[in-house]
Amino acid sequence: MAKTKRLQFLEAMLRWMSTVVIKKYRPDIVGISGSVGKTSTKEAVFTVLSSKFRVRKNLKNYNNEIGIPLTIIGAETGGRSILKWLVVFLKWLGIIILPYKYPEILVLEMGVDHPGDMKYLTSFIPIKVGILTNISPSHLEFFRDIDHIAGEKGKLIEAVSEEGLAVLNADDKKVLAIEDKSDAEITTFGFGDSAQVRASDVDFNYTNGKIEGLSFKLNYEGKFIPVRLNYILAKHQIYSVLAAVEAGNYFKINLVDAVTSLENYLAPPGRTNLIKGIKNSFIIDDTYNSSPASAVAALEVLKELRSIRKIVVLGDMLELGKYMEKGHREVGHKVFEIGTDLFFAVGERMEAAVKEVQDLGYPLQNIFYFENPVLAGKKLQQIIKEGDLILVKGSQGMRMEKIVEEVMADPQKAEDFLCRQSGEWRKKPFVKP
Repeated sequence: MAKTKRLQFLEAMLRWMSTVVIKKYRPDIVGISGSVGKTSTKEAVFTVLSSKFRVRKNLKNYNNEIGIPLTIIGAETGGRSILKWLVVFLKWLGIIILPYKYPEILVLEMGVDHPGDMKYLTSFIPIKVGILTNISPSHLEFFRDIDHIAGEKGKLIEAVSEEGLAVLNADDKKVLAIEDKSDAEITTFGFGDSAQVRASDVDFNYTNGKIEGLSFKLNYEGKFIPVRLNYILAKHQIYSVLAAVEAGNYFKINLVDAVTSLENYLAPPGRTNLIKGIKNSFIIDDTYNSSPASAVAALEVLKELRSIRKIVVLGDMLELGKYMEKGHREVGHKVFEIGTDLFFAVGERMEAAVKEVQDLGYPLQNIFYFENPVLAGKKLQQIIKEGDLILVKGSQGMRMEKIVEEVMADPQKAEDFLCRQSGEWRKKPFVKP
């Protein structure tokens, strides 16, 4: 769909304003792109670099042609209000005219939804370090195929300055294929033997039988450094940590300091984070969104963990179209397969998963069905016991974070740990999707 003249004017103004800011303060810029893992990598890179430098990351979810310039300026969107956009302009003017302690490094997640997006962003944002997480068939609506996506996202690596660093996922062939398009130094990360920064010996940590994140060995230039991630359970999050270590290394942060800064690293809210629950229980908070593939992956994480009792709380997976029945049944099959003790199903679509586990012989007394997350959270609070491990997951519209807030040990910290905690989101009641 063509952009309106008003939007084109706004983009042009923000581009010019952010260019002036960059020329005045000359921050080093770390650009991050990929099909998945961008936000987690941004957070990990920010964690490492902010241990030694003044660093700014994307404000909120500002990762497009409007949001990235606003992040560079350090202002929130004016939305539909001319007055608020005037405030943005005045803030920019103050940064340009008055003394200001601007960040030394900007860590920018750079989203690509349409052909030309990355080319546009890199036309005015000088990239010192470019990180490409992976290439997979997401956001295909406006692209011919996965190679078309790879070409667009790869423009980030092409844009890295000659004295900069291109950081590539060694386990993704389509990412590695972009290597020849860069004049910068190339470094790679992953689990495979070819990765320059490599993870191995991944294991879960337990203290007195209670899960406390995971650990692995970081292999780099013959050195083996133990890494402990106290709040991370999903092994795919290790990719973000490896990329962050490489970014830190470029900015002269030694490996031990980088690893130490990451011990208490939290993935973005709602992405397989470990949260302490009431009655000395533990919650795997994976409430950001859901699909059959991601739900099965989360259940695999739960399967690998040791616990006295395992509880699965799953909400509807939305926007599956004709795949709705089959997708929910597949997830139900996985619930049965991994041998969970209790199954909470939330939403009418999840009834298909309930039927699946019933057909397979799951004990009826261990199945609980609810129409909304509020009721599910209250029931869960009643039956949790010490040592329970609870996986909570569902699509965004199911508001499954409300369940986590109900049973987390310290609900006063909900804004720090859970997704959808802005004032606007918290005012919204659950509405059946």
